[in-house]
Amino acid sequence: MAYAGLTAERLTRAGAELADEVGFDQVTVSELARRFDVKVASLYSHLKNSRDLKTRIALLALEELADRAAEALAGRAGKDALTAFGNVYRDYAREHPGRYAAAQFRLDPEAAAASAGGRHSQMTRAILRGYDLTEPDQTHAVRLLGSVFHGFVSLELAGGFSHSAPDSAESWSRTLDALDTLLRNWPAP
Repeated sequence: MAYAGLTAERLTRAGAELADEVGFDQVTVSELARRFDVKVASLYSHLKNSRDLKTRIALLALEELADRAAEALAGRAGKDALTAFGNVYRDYAREHPGRYAAAQFRLDPEAAAASAGGRHSQMTRAILRGYDLTEPDQTHAVRLLGSVFHGFVSLELAGGFSHSAPDSAESWSRTLDALDTLLRNWPAP
């Protein structure tokens, strides 16, 4: 029997909030049932299992992140676009660490194809068009940006930059400057 007010969307949003509070790895259907003070079995009319819940949270996070990035990129180009894009990822990860972790969740091919992941790739490639990169360099640059953004954010969230000066915000700004310089002067093969 489905409980009044419980829907897959409501459970997904509650799961995303839970992920931000306790960490994405700790999100389970059992923990969500405790949150709503219902039996686990009552959630199975809305969710298949914990993997389904995590997939739904990942899809939500990818969508939220893509929406923020699209809004931030509107009317921007070159370094301004690169900086806006990077800042969206960093800010989202800091505001929603569990959801950010969910955005890294490995999706099955069907879910990945239906996700906002493609929008992220399109936006990254749109930014790179301002740097006149052609294939395969554009793909290398997409991977570079993803690696640098994710690596910096992950280290920062884990406290890896909190032990010494200068402040990580200064390092972030310098990282974006360095990426812009690299992209403008991309090395020939």
